[in-house]
Amino acid sequence: MVAANQWIKIKAPATVANMVCGFDILGFAVNNPYDEMEMRWMERSGEEPSITIINIDEYQLPTDPEKNVAGAALIALLEELDEKIKESTITKGISSPNTGKIPATTKIKFEVKINKLIKPGSGVGSSAASSAGAVVGANYLLGNLFSKDDLVRFAMNGEKLASGVKHADNIAPCIFGGVTLVRSIFPLEVVALPSPQLYVTIVHPQIEVRTADARSILRQKVLLKDAIKQWGNIAGLVVGLMKSDYDLIGRSLEDVIIEPIRSILIPGFDELKKACKQAGALGGGISGSGPSIFMLSKTKEIAIAVEKEMNQLYDGIGLPHHTYVTTINQAGVEVEA
Repeated sequence: MVAANQWIKIKAPATVANMVCGFDILGFAVNNPYDEMEMRWMERSGEEPSITIINIDEYQLPTDPEKNVAGAALIALLEELDEKIKESTITKGISSPNTGKIPATTKIKFEVKINKLIKPGSGVGSSAASSAGAVVGANYLLGNLFSKDDLVRFAMNGEKLASGVKHADNIAPCIFGGVTLVRSIFPLEVVALPSPQLYVTIVHPQIEVRTADARSILRQKVLLKDAIKQWGNIAGLVVGLMKSDYDLIGRSLEDVIIEPIRSILIPGFDELKKACKQAGALGGGISGSGPSIFMLSKTKEIAIAVEKEMNQLYDGIGLPHHTYVTTINQAGVEVEA
């Protein structure tokens, strides 16, 4: 484990959830943008807080751990760490896979500095980056005591705080990297999916769509014919990724259940999607709950042409926006000692 008071640096990537048809089950990490974090552990004395959060960005997010997504994730980790200590039969401490031990009497305190470069409410996994970055960093400091599945479980507590629901379609790719399928939440089962080289173009219109609000407008009942079509698209997308079949990927990037409802919250969505596909994009749609929109392309040249279409549309209607041309991040959260 890392020595007490030693700072580590963390890069937590943005993520695209749903991948159009895979609501709450599919997602992938991207190389840009990402959050920057620093973290250390100390021995806690007395009744002082076990988590201290320091924001070094402009968003003025809560620093109370119970009201901050990184804090909520770390609270869940510490609760399970305490259980491991209590259940341990090693009287002098729990051995970690790396060198060092956690003495059974040690009270852990984490200090976290967060620089959010992923704007909250952008739809590209801002809350997931903070939650996942915090638990991956804590696990590194503790000598990688927990599995990636454990870390996903902890980080989902941050997502519950942000949206009211425990979901892992942003958390899983943020921690595992690449494209992931969340086959089940209870019990948790995450499947890492292979994928071909894909370029990702993202536009973030400068409006805010809260995840909780975007969930509240969804239909509670779905027609069987729509469900069947959606299942076919999900299966087709997974097979297309695994077989590097770009045409199948493109045909499968269709959502007949969620997108028709959520797209009304995003100005110019239908026109933008049509223009991007005409520019050569395989397809795409709303990233997470929005307002960001993503498009997948086979080449960098096409991805740049897609970015041009995005800029032209939103410049034309006078809506401020940011764009990114990036690739799928295969590493997930990265830690530097």
